[in-house]
Amino acid sequence: MKNKILLFTFAILCVAFISGCEKDDFEEVVGVCPIVASTTPLSNALDVPLGQVITATFNEEMDPSSITSTSFTVVGVAPLTGTITYADKTATFAPTVPLLENTTYTAKITTKVKDLMGNFLQVEYVWVFSTGTILRPVVITADPINDAIAVPLNKTISATFNMAMNSSTLNSTTFKVNQGVNVVTGVITYAGSTVSFVPTSPLLPNKIYTVTITTGAKNSQDTAMAADYIWNFTTDIVPTVTITDPVNNAINVALNQTVTADFSIPMDVATINATTFTLKQGTTTIPGTVIYSGTTASFKPTNSLVLGTVYTATITNGAKSVAGTSLASDYVWSFTTIATPPAAIIINLGTAAMFGAFGGNAGVTNQGLNTVINNGSIGSTAASTLITGFHDGLVIYTETPLNVGNVTGDIFTAPPAPGTATSFATAQQGLLDANAAYLSISPASKPGGSDPNAGELGGLTLAPGVYKSASGTFKISNGDLTLDAKGDPNATWIFQTASSLTVGIAGPTGAKSIIMKNGALAKNVFWYVGSNATINGAGGGTMVGTIIANSGVTFSTAGNASQTVLNGRAISLVASVTMVNTTINVP
Repeated sequence: MKNKILLFTFAILCVAFISGCEKDDFEEVVGVCPIVASTTPLSNALDVPLGQVITATFNEEMDPSSITSTSFTVVGVAPLTGTITYADKTATFAPTVPLLENTTYTAKITTKVKDLMGNFLQVEYVWVFSTGTILRPVVITADPINDAIAVPLNKTISATFNMAMNSSTLNSTTFKVNQGVNVVTGVITYAGSTVSFVPTSPLLPNKIYTVTITTGAKNSQDTAMAADYIWNFTTDIVPTVTITDPVNNAINVALNQTVTADFSIPMDVATINATTFTLKQGTTTIPGTVIYSGTTASFKPTNSLVLGTVYTATITNGAKSVAGTSLASDYVWSFTTIATPPAAIIINLGTAAMFGAFGGNAGVTNQGLNTVINNGSIGSTAASTLITGFHDGLVIYTETPLNVGNVTGDIFTAPPAPGTATSFATAQQGLLDANAAYLSISPASKPGGSDPNAGELGGLTLAPGVYKSASGTFKISNGDLTLDAKGDPNATWIFQTASSLTVGIAGPTGAKSIIMKNGALAKNVFWYVGSNATINGAGGGTMVGTIIANSGVTFSTAGNASQTVLNGRAISLVASVTMVNTTINVP
């Protein structure tokens, strides 16, 4: 029996020696054999990230010197290289390069590893894991887009990814902006799935920039982009003022000048306004209206400019291109208006000057009880029967109880009585002189007229000059028209329209007037009308000037009690003149 016990003890000692586990007596083990308690990834794990660090954790502290590239290996398509470290019972294998997609890897801890007591791992520990198809980050949108042009110089450059990114991988190394070989510095931020680059200084005008996001940019799982993402854009051109009217230091500028500036590129209309486009006389700001069309900004002064005065126009760098690029600096220029008023324009009316109303060969008609011709006569080459509703002194021309018009001068017509051969001859000469005056104020005789507001004269203040409707019609409907002589007693206005003239709009408050300012005189205002003139059809209002219309002049409308006033003359060459409660004051 004693021999059997000795034999059993010897067998135990042999096993302990072979296994590396020490015994101090027959019952108790001194130390524990090392084993791998857990791994990362787990054995048979799938879809392992490509950036995975492989670890093996032991049940006890190990001898770090035994954990080497020969005792801890990882093999895929080929053996992996990596950095092996040990700490806190855990051996770590960090691959030098990311793992491959759709690849099975075998990790192995060999029996060469041992614990601090020298006990070796009894059996090699082997486990496998597989990577999958990795969803890599890609740039889905860039701002500016690739090949964008006219990009603002203060542009924030950004890129949006298809997934959340690791913000620490988005930096000046992975997000680069270059202008040629020059590196652009800036501040990089990341929010949501968008990375943004704010240049430290404004971009340069009319330059090509290249933006690169490298494969160093990784998602939140540390998966890199498959390839660099590169795009280009071209910055905007700095706008300039190419020409002005008047030019800088111009002299003898007309008092009704509209000041204009042409730009090198289209501008943002919202930035062309009374703040960015100003006109001053000294320190006094001149009121006016600013309009932008095409590439031209226009400043129309509300009132006529002053004789012999220096004006300064300014377009500030608040004016921006369509892309938002400002002028490099304020653009300033000056000009001087004419020093002396222009010579008087003489319009010879001949014998037509004595008529307050002349109805060609068609007569003159009054409807109402309050029509009066002050300081003048009326006439027509038609028979006296076509003068209706008037009397001059005691001579009555077809008046009725409801149609009474007083002519303070005389009435000149053809027979029958009270028309006479003598009055007919006077009327004929008046018509000849009216025709001559009509031709003398026509575009053929007085060319160069401007259209200040597309045929709409209402609301304007006009300096002396010749004005011609581009469309063939003139209207005074958006307010009263002001004529400003600026103290010039010879200030003359000639208005030319190939077709009609219409003053006023419908409704009880529709009457419009002409306001004379700073010495403007009714005798110096003339209207050339190619067809007919209609003056305040709703009644009321004050019209000014000598109207010479080819095909008739009409004041107010039957039934209107409001008095309509003309300070001037109403002359029609081939049609009648019709008045309803109208006062004509012949200048």
